[in-house]
Amino acid sequence: MDDNRPDVLLTGLLFYDLVLTELGKPPTPGEEIWTGGMGCGPGGIANLAVAASRFGLRTSLATVFGDDFYGEYCRDILCDQEHVDLSLSRIADRWPTPVTVSLAHGDDRALVTHGSQPPYSQDALMGDPPEARTALVHLEAEPREWIAKAAANGTHIYADVGWDPTQRWSRDLLDQLALCHAFLPNEAEAMAYTRTDSARAALGTLAELVPVAVVTRGGAGALAVDQHTGEYAEVPALAVDVLDATGAGDVFGAGFVAASLGGWPLEQRLRFAVLAAGLSVGHHGGALAAPGWYGVDRWWRALTDPGLRLAYGFLADRLPADPGPPVRYAPVTPPAPRTLVGPRAGDQRY
Repeated sequence: MDDNRPDVLLTGLLFYDLVLTELGKPPTPGEEIWTGGMGCGPGGIANLAVAASRFGLRTSLATVFGDDFYGEYCRDILCDQEHVDLSLSRIADRWPTPVTVSLAHGDDRALVTHGSQPPYSQDALMGDPPEARTALVHLEAEPREWIAKAAANGTHIYADVGWDPTQRWSRDLLDQLALCHAFLPNEAEAMAYTRTDSARAALGTLAELVPVAVVTRGGAGALAVDQHTGEYAEVPALAVDVLDATGAGDVFGAGFVAASLGGWPLEQRLRFAVLAAGLSVGHHGGALAAPGWYGVDRWWRALTDPGLRLAYGFLADRLPADPGPPVRYAPVTPPAPRTLVGPRAGDQRY
């Protein structure tokens, strides 16, 4: 097996996110609200890419960037700052990068997005996907061909799923778990798809369909079963002040994959993922809120609570000797665009 293969393979829709926080109250029609906080940066699939890369994972992303300021800014952040491999990605001529305005209030947020479907599908971007250790995927009603190809290559598929706006929650979607190594839905999604009335019951049903089943519960933590090792784990969330919950689930998934690739016991994997997600919600945005090893190391060194010191004592042996430089959080204002020389070619790979 090629040791230089990517640790994580990703594809999906990328957004430029503008996040407004400290609203005081939800906005109403005809009203203007001044906010106390703002941040901007790449979002969507970039949340997973940045979170994984900040944990030292070789991360390969196949996505589409528009040939506009927002696309150029996001490419610069992902490639130059976060060291994500974009060789599978493309720049689309005359296609605007989707832009989302996120209004964060309390533990949730409202989203308003401008954009359209990209000119290249996930299957077109991936083609015959390269061999990778893992792939983080978002399951949809229509199966993606590249996922089956990746699984056939020996790639471990870690999957999540989104809210079903039709409220049908078709169990046909769960048939795709036959290709997956792990499934990480949230509590509401897990109960809806399994037709159960509790997170534990949903986990029991999912554990019959996939080797590693995880159910996230937001402020209540997470629980999981690993059929390979026979482990069960349930851990609480951290008590944190939430500034912006955007992308917390993606940071959880990246943290779980990083710990899984390290061969950690299930409880440690789950605690680490919960910690990573908890640290992310104190900063603006999804992608650039990911703590990385630097954030985890800083949290551990500052920790004085004896209960948490005991519960997270495994970090003393897991943290890298060099956690890397401080991560860069979402700026209030993006830098001015670079001056472009010559025409931009459509359908080019970055």
